Amino acid sequence: MHDLLTTVLVAAAAFVGTTFDNFFALAAQLALTPQDRFRRIGRAHVASVITLIGIAGGVGGALSSIPLHAVALLGLVPFSLGLYAWRHRHDEVAPTFRRGATTTFLVSVALGGDNIAVWVPILRAAGVARGLETAGVFVLLELVLVYLAQSVARRQAVVAWGQANARRLTPFLYTALSVLIIAECGWW
Repeated sequence: MHDLLTTVLVAAAAFVGTTFDNFFALAAQLALTPQDRFRRIGRAHVASVITLIGIAGGVGGALSSIPLHAVALLGLVPFSLGLYAWRHRHDEVAPTFRRGATTTFLVSVALGGDNIAVWVPILRAAGVARGLETAGVFVLLELVLVYLAQSVARRQAVVAWGQANARRLTPFLYTALSVLIIAECGWW
């Protein structure tokens, strides 16, 4: 059985692993946005993550009739995402454009496939009570992420470093997430 600390650590690893690159993308977007609009953009980003949590929780719940060891096969998804990221780690970073709150929400949800791919088996393995704790950790960390992105947006050197290096670190994060999913689903 997991205790609260284990749940928090697993949730934090799943969240950080899937949002590391998104953090620098949000900071880059905020760097182009007037500071008086930071809150609107931040709220839109939080709403998108809450939407992704809802989707992942719903899909995880729908998988409740499937044995957990079979759900562990979903751990191969972040591994394949890691391989893809590794092959494209030297690709040129797409330019960041200033977006409004609605566009931020829609783009964040549209690009949240990796979040869903990781969060579905994590939430399925957690069950209802731990799943709610996990979702709470995700929301709390998202609030921290938005706050930090707003702070980092004022430091162009940090934003530039993140955009340049996030792609190089992402394959390793995805591989670690694969191991985490397989372990959480009871394969070892």
